[in-house]
Amino acid sequence: MLDLHVPPFPAEQGERLLRDAYKRDFWERYDAIRDRGSWKLERRQHFEEQGSASRDALTRGDWSEALRLIEERRADLLADAREDARRGSVFHRLRVVEEPLTPYVQWQLHSLRQRADVGGEKIRTIRAEAVAASETDGPLPEVVVLGGQTLYQVLYSESGVSEGAVRYTDAEIVGRWEGYLKELYGAGEDVRSYFAREVAHLPAPTVKAE
Repeated sequence: MLDLHVPPFPAEQGERLLRDAYKRDFWERYDAIRDRGSWKLERRQHFEEQGSASRDALTRGDWSEALRLIEERRADLLADAREDARRGSVFHRLRVVEEPLTPYVQWQLHSLRQRADVGGEKIRTIRAEAVAASETDGPLPEVVVLGGQTLYQVLYSESGVSEGAVRYTDAEIVGRWEGYLKELYGAGEDVRSYFAREVAHLPAPTVKAE
């Protein structure tokens, strides 16, 4: 079990961004990164993603269609990976997993395995038990650090709908979180080996009707 101190989010230094403003700010800053890495921590076990046809198919219970649509985007991901490589931008993602997997996480792991395969992201998983010492005050937050310069505390509703983020640009705050995410990432397992062992054989998930 990792015994790492979770850095704080000094509320007075953060700027609240609503969903659309967060998306615009994220991509403007991401596209400007040169020769730096970025880091993302995903802790929640369920999200209501918007604008994803594959996610919509999962919600309908059409597992084969959800997987087909994931595979359909491979060419686009390859193009994105080439562009990131041109800019020297490497995106590291760490997905916390609880078992048994929720339908969302099972679906997402298929997506993450594909992202890792095409080379656009370096993705690892880490079991929830391994971060338990960091969660004495509640689950870890959803966090992104872009290029060592911008930190986002990403916000969601109880049901997992995106509600934007709080942005921090203070170098000390960003640096603490980047260091923390690197430590967690270092303890993770490559998503492809985890997928092969724990996910590939699973039957289609059962999605509860809403």
